[in-house]
Amino acid sequence: MQLNEIVPWGRTLKEYRSMFSLSEADLGLKILGCGDGPASFNAEMTEMGKSVVSIDPVYQFSGLQIEQRVRDTYDAIISQVRQNASRYVWQTFDDADALGQARLAAMETFLLDYGAGKADGRYLCQALPSLDFNDDQFKLCLCSHLLFLYAEQLSLDFHMASIQELLRVAIEVRIFPLIQLNCQPYAHLNVVLEELSKKGYSVQIESVAYEFQKGGNKMLRINRQSILQTI
Repeated sequence: MQLNEIVPWGRTLKEYRSMFSLSEADLGLKILGCGDGPASFNAEMTEMGKSVVSIDPVYQFSGLQIEQRVRDTYDAIISQVRQNASRYVWQTFDDADALGQARLAAMETFLLDYGAGKADGRYLCQALPSLDFNDDQFKLCLCSHLLFLYAEQLSLDFHMASIQELLRVAIEVRIFPLIQLNCQPYAHLNVVLEELSKKGYSVQIESVAYEFQKGGNKMLRINRQSILQTI
């Protein structure tokens, strides 16, 4: 998979639960979704009465513009997935077309909620590495398919600054996946882990139930609760 820029590509609550090993207790926390794009996660959680704020630069655009952007990139992405089918695990989806239809369905659910969600402040146009939130505003941050995945577009310095910012606004941060678009491990992951550990954060790599990219079945869990307890 080769992409010149970050593209909007939405996922569902079911996928988020698998990607981030979300428990029922986790779902009840005040959650920040980072880089959610046209995911149905926020819409589905809101319908359940849960608290989620999603941030993404794409939220500067209207629903129609976001939909057009997804459809403009759809063929190129699905074509590359089809050409590189051996790099994916075909359990959740039967084939590239089924994947595409699932992504469009997630987007449709998102679009139905987008107007109300923007009015409620649930979809905010914000971008890493600097966020307009208070310290400790969220209990949990979920960063899906942004950090690590787009290694060619985002530098190591960007990753470190972004993770530090997410840890400023949330007690715990979970990042998925830990591989790049080409299904190779993120080259600087050990550097990231060492730097976070030096700062006193609890850092764990955990296997999860979700795997679509081969080898993409792990998330990074970073917790600063131990730091708070010593203050």
